[in-house]
Amino acid sequence: MERREVESFFAKAASVRALVIGDLMLDEYLWGRAERISPEAPVQVVEVTREDLRLGGAGNVVNNLAALGCSVSVCSVIGSDENGALLRHAFEAKGVDLEGLFEDPERRTSKKTRVIAANQQIVRIDRETKAAIGEASETALLVYLSAHCSNFDVIIVSDYLKGVLTPVVLSAVCRAGRDLGIPVVVDPKGSDYGKYRGASLLTPNRKEAEIASGIAITDPEGLELAAAKLLADLGLDALLITRSEAGMSLFPAQGAAVHIPTVAREVFDVTGAGDTVISVLSLGLACGLSHADSAWVANVAAGIAVGKLGTSTVSPQEIVAEVGHGLKDSDSKIKNLDVLAHIIAQERTRGKQVVFTNGCFDLLHVGHVKYLQKARGLGDLLVVGLNSDASVRRLKGEHRPLIEESERAHILAALDCIDFVVIFDEDTPLAVIKALAPAVLVKGADYSVEEVVGRELVEAGGGRVELVQFVDGRSTSRIIDKILASY
Repeated sequence: MERREVESFFAKAASVRALVIGDLMLDEYLWGRAERISPEAPVQVVEVTREDLRLGGAGNVVNNLAALGCSVSVCSVIGSDENGALLRHAFEAKGVDLEGLFEDPERRTSKKTRVIAANQQIVRIDRETKAAIGEASETALLVYLSAHCSNFDVIIVSDYLKGVLTPVVLSAVCRAGRDLGIPVVVDPKGSDYGKYRGASLLTPNRKEAEIASGIAITDPEGLELAAAKLLADLGLDALLITRSEAGMSLFPAQGAAVHIPTVAREVFDVTGAGDTVISVLSLGLACGLSHADSAWVANVAAGIAVGKLGTSTVSPQEIVAEVGHGLKDSDSKIKNLDVLAHIIAQERTRGKQVVFTNGCFDLLHVGHVKYLQKARGLGDLLVVGLNSDASVRRLKGEHRPLIEESERAHILAALDCIDFVVIFDEDTPLAVIKALAPAVLVKGADYSVEEVVGRELVEAGGGRVELVQFVDGRSTSRIIDKILASY
């Protein structure tokens, strides 16, 4: 996927409604210095300098989804204790819907405390309940699921084997997803994956897949066999096996496997990376991305997550920046129309005057450059609408364009005078002009004002049309003719 496609994906996130069901817990981090040994025992003494409380377990999935911009509801059971109250407060601060969160006075809200010094975890202290939830709590979850599952675009099951996801609850979730056509994505735990039968997609790591399938994964053949067995046994739509430094392998029920290499970077902490993967993957499916594209973006996000210490979230801005890292100067200017319309609306509120022009710009030459520089001088921002390859073929014949649309877009975006480039597939840029509502619409002086597409829209909004003279004797057609004559 290109940067502009990832931007469009995240632009849709605000309309996604996600349900997270699973085991909630708090992650407490005690940060300090360890500079001496205790006189009482041969252990380090940690002088605590900072305390940090974060959402853990399924709560970290909720936290990730909220950071990605979508609407999140949570379904779980916690204790009627101080940690449970802290969880509620943290969720409320993020605007999470808690109608499906129930309390059981007999349960203890799980809390994991990690002591860290010099960026190294020294010890972890767990205070938790592992017993299955009682009948009353199970019934409360089932009633909630029955009444609300149809409200969601995706359901994420985050299993930490702490007792919330009983076989009855899991069966109800997977069945509801199938009946309603809603993706049910599971981060599994344990050796018996039969309890997830009917889910849409599972995201085990290599070791988990090996245990669940009973097949050793020591080579590509073992990986394929284990995946095939899990897909068949569980009736999945797809299986994503995360393989640490080897990246990810996606196995769809139909079609060939897709192996996604990891992005090389320094790893500080893998805690919570799986939560980041399932969050981005699930959001992708909810937004209509394919399994492969969703997994690809999730892999990028995971690479960012492991570069942070502790359970952390990854923002859309970080992911977009990472995707565009290789083409930072030009790639950041190329936008899909939905993203660009939002940017231009913001710039307009700041008083910026937007100039728009369009063309094929096949074999960029000095005539084009001079024209674009003059257009930029007519306002504060210049947006160029670029005809797609299909559009150019319809306008100029089957032998054009000579340079494909992505390359043409990057060449234009490299020009200082251009602020944004948007590719359109129609014969005219009318839809683009309508979406952007530029203050100035520019065309070449070989047109009359009355012939300019979009003139009525721009003038109706208080804008104007400007005609710019091209450099004489400079055109793509003349360059082509010269090449043919010479060579």
